[in-house]
Amino acid sequence: MKTSDFVAAFPASIRLALLFAVASAGARAQSVGPAAGPATPASSLPASAAAAPGPANSAGEDYLARLGAACANDFNQPAYAPPAANAPAGSRRGQSTPFDSPPFPDGEWQLGGTPQPGDPNALAPDPLMEALYAGPDGKRWQESRVQIYGWVDVGGNASTSGQTNAPAAYAVRPNQLELDQAVVYVERLPDEFQTERVDWGFRVSTLYGLDYRYTTMEGVLSDQLLRKNAWYGIDFPMVYADLYVPGVAQGLNLRAGRYISLPDIEAQLAPDNLMYTHSLLYTVDPYTQIGVMASVKLDAQWTVQAGLSGGNDVALWVHGADGSHPTLTAMAQWISRANRDSFYFGINSLNNGHYGYNNLQMFVNTWTHKFNATVWTSTEMYYMFERDVPAGALPAGVTPGYAPEWAAVNYVMVRLTGDAFLSLRNEFLDDHKGQRTGYATTYSEHALGLTYWPNRLITIRPELRYEHAYSAPAYDGGTRCAQFMFGGDVVFHF
Repeated sequence: MKTSDFVAAFPASIRLALLFAVASAGARAQSVGPAAGPATPASSLPASAAAAPGPANSAGEDYLARLGAACANDFNQPAYAPPAANAPAGSRRGQSTPFDSPPFPDGEWQLGGTPQPGDPNALAPDPLMEALYAGPDGKRWQESRVQIYGWVDVGGNASTSGQTNAPAAYAVRPNQLELDQAVVYVERLPDEFQTERVDWGFRVSTLYGLDYRYTTMEGVLSDQLLRKNAWYGIDFPMVYADLYVPGVAQGLNLRAGRYISLPDIEAQLAPDNLMYTHSLLYTVDPYTQIGVMASVKLDAQWTVQAGLSGGNDVALWVHGADGSHPTLTAMAQWISRANRDSFYFGINSLNNGHYGYNNLQMFVNTWTHKFNATVWTSTEMYYMFERDVPAGALPAGVTPGYAPEWAAVNYVMVRLTGDAFLSLRNEFLDDHKGQRTGYATTYSEHALGLTYWPNRLITIRPELRYEHAYSAPAYDGGTRCAQFMFGGDVVFHF
């Protein structure tokens, strides 16, 4: 395939994302020496805009030139800035953030389906927004709170398997270099620090790459995977609106649209994940839902959530036995007074439980403990099942009917420097009847990964992974009982 044909195959939004990545690389090649000044406070004008010469703020300045200057500046800035530089006193209600992000993907205790109540939810701008802020309409962009940003994630692996790495994910093709994700976000985060007025927000995400295979929802461009089995495709894993109402307890957030399934330590979107690959536990559980979610922060320790959706990974407009069903979600988060522990537990999805497209009934609990500023750990356990699973959806010889699975995964994170940390993952999965992986067996998986931010623009994540199936040869197309993989990715932020 010619390069021009390859580029033309991308959606327009993704071609724009790749343009930003190329512009970033060009700017880095031209940059000499470190940028002056400390890392940028999230609440002020970006350093690249503030430090730029006079023409950078003039109406005649070319946008791509400002983008190049922003990329050059961010390339010479460390990803991590001390908390004092990023979080002015009094900018948050409730307890402080437990983790530094970067280098960790998120500074908050695990909480899905809502922005963080009590926080202004402002983002430190990436180069695209820095360039907009530096332009003639920069003040208007900042006041609007609308952000446009994204990343390009390229990964690869070397595996002992030759046909497939499944059930490992998302690096499902062995010994390949892949475009895992090219992602663009357009979003507005509601200001949930203030308590005087109702505020609103939204997010529209566009994803192109190999990883669409794991976010696909039946009824949303799903023919790419379910009929054509295309290796690369496009998806919109998050399209939702938020409404913040401050007068209910310490804040109510209502979310409506397509959103990520609430629980799980891990995340579909690459920068939000602790490692390059995913646990087996995460690979086989629900991904997204379309519905309405209410989240209420009762006090500094408790947040409760309740929602109604059409079910897991199926659109509301898909009908029939494999279609949508009214599905309950009910979760709660408790944080210790010392801000060292979090329990996030409840029901991710509950309905009649009859066999259908990913109609999993899921009960889940995650405990996260922070030992100190350097070491923390997170453990998730769940039990899932479907009823009346037919023989055709199970491995040969397995009795149809009730099909359960349970799993547990533990992560231990050790911070090495301000910009790097190690992740150790150990897990166990019992796919009792093989309904999730295609093999009725138990699995263990162990992985060690490094996350390193050489600067604000780039994240590098090498990883070693070993896994074993105990009751059946479940790897390399059912020919091996074990698999070893070395993999990794590079994320370019824009």
